[in-house]
Amino acid sequence: MRNLVVDIGNTNAKLAVFQDRELIDHQVHQQIGADQIGALLSYWKIGASALSSVSADTSAVVELLRERTLYVPFSTAVSGGVLNFYRSIETLGPDRWAKVIAAHHLYPGHDCLMIDAGTCITFDLLNSGAEYYGGSISPGIAMRFNALNHYTGKLPLLNWNPGEIADIPEGTDTISAIRNGVLQGVMKEVTGIIADKVSGSSGLKILLTGGDAGFLLEQLKNTIFAPQIIHDPYLVLKGLNEVIIAEHVQKD
Repeated sequence: MRNLVVDIGNTNAKLAVFQDRELIDHQVHQQIGADQIGALLSYWKIGASALSSVSADTSAVVELLRERTLYVPFSTAVSGGVLNFYRSIETLGPDRWAKVIAAHHLYPGHDCLMIDAGTCITFDLLNSGAEYYGGSISPGIAMRFNALNHYTGKLPLLNWNPGEIADIPEGTDTISAIRNGVLQGVMKEVTGIIADKVSGSSGLKILLTGGDAGFLLEQLKNTIFAPQIIHDPYLVLKGLNEVIIAEHVQKD
């Protein structure tokens, strides 16, 4: 059976079609509506669906999914086989929780550190006993550039395009100093958190996802952590698909 999963984030909406656990279609849009969803449902003859959203009003899309598929409601109340010890489950982002569920099913019995570099940079740790206690949230790269411009009188706004920067520049003028400060700060944060978690788990798997994951991957490729790093841009979508699969198992 084919499943449709929808992940609506702060910046983009991602759509994916799975044949069981095989990803057969993937789309990214700034906005989605019932027309786009309806076209996918018809083209792929979707049987089941799930949705995660952190920002938008999804009532029209959910109504369509309920009408035309076996819609599996997703929230942080869904266990996905993970013991959730987060103290405020109602404020836990569903995208963060979907990543945790994905890691549990992809790498069972392993400690996993998920780093999602998007609008924000989130760090979430799942231990080998399938227990989740939380993680951390910090500003994303573009947000840091925007903040320097917004909260100062003279610093320029630098557009962030991760595909244009392979190496972090030396700060030899104001523009390069801003780039150096923001990007060095991000990488010191990322490597510091990784080092802290690795010290407690030699077999830790480091899962990178999000729009800026490629930049992080480039900076980390020559570090001692490189053998433990897995780049998976579809982690949230895979987690939502696992929730659908679990629902079918329960019904069978």
